Amino acid sequence: MVRAVEEYLKPDVIRQIARLDLRAQFIVRGFLQGLHASPYQGFSVEFSEHRKYAPGDDPKDIDWLVYAKTDKPYVKKFEAETNITGYLLVDTSRSMAFTHRQQFTKLDYSISLAAALCWLMIHQQDPCGLMVFDDAIRASLPARSKRSQIAQLISLLSKVQPSGKTDIANSIVQAAAMLRHRSLVMIFSDLLADVEPIRDALLRMRHRGHDVILFHVLDEAEERFPYEGVVELTEPEQGQKLVVDADAVRASYLESIGRFRDDYRRSCFQAGIDYVAIDTSMQFDRALTGYLASRRNRF
Repeated sequence: MVRAVEEYLKPDVIRQIARLDLRAQFIVRGFLQGLHASPYQGFSVEFSEHRKYAPGDDPKDIDWLVYAKTDKPYVKKFEAETNITGYLLVDTSRSMAFTHRQQFTKLDYSISLAAALCWLMIHQQDPCGLMVFDDAIRASLPARSKRSQIAQLISLLSKVQPSGKTDIANSIVQAAAMLRHRSLVMIFSDLLADVEPIRDALLRMRHRGHDVILFHVLDEAEERFPYEGVVELTEPEQGQKLVVDADAVRASYLESIGRFRDDYRRSCFQAGIDYVAIDTSMQFDRALTGYLASRRNRF
């Protein structure tokens, strides 16, 4: 028997989502309600018309009352699907294990966001699935709307250990090929890889008809560079070390990280992708509600 979801969300059961308490669930409940209400999604429950059954149509969509009267198969046509099918794509590469002084690593933080969004989607009866990746998709759960899906997703995420090199572009392309229906794809990554291939992969995802939200998760230190004096920095995936004078390079680093964020923000806007810049010092419920507020302001 599946235990209540609240049992799986207790801090002593899964440390990675210790901040996901019931209060946070209610704080961010409006996030997916806002997605349903947004004209960007274009969801409708309006019946449109009947049309003749064609090879490839789901037999479950056949209107059997019409068939009984006409002896010909017709399917019901609706303006759009009534539910959002969501997929959470979580980067589990070695760089996601970094934290400077926060309780959560970038991966911990992403897991908290993903678990909150899964909880919200399931409680709105929206199917939600999961894919975890480093240089390729390593594990996945198909989208389901059953309550037990939350426990299965959390169980998978609780066992994840950040490792391996990252190939974000390849993983996004692989994920797009695995999705058979139009979906809302929510990606959680630090995006620490070559920009151009990732942009191209995101565009391919959009061209396949999927809506995309890109959660760009950086550590507080990567965002603000709080170091002083001479420090040794280690690249997590290659193991390369670099000794720098933090005070001398701070200004140029902050300028570079600002351009890095702005380039993604601009290219995502042009592609119709929602870009959410986050660092691990932000409370994740505020990160979600802040994003939703900015989304509403655009419509």
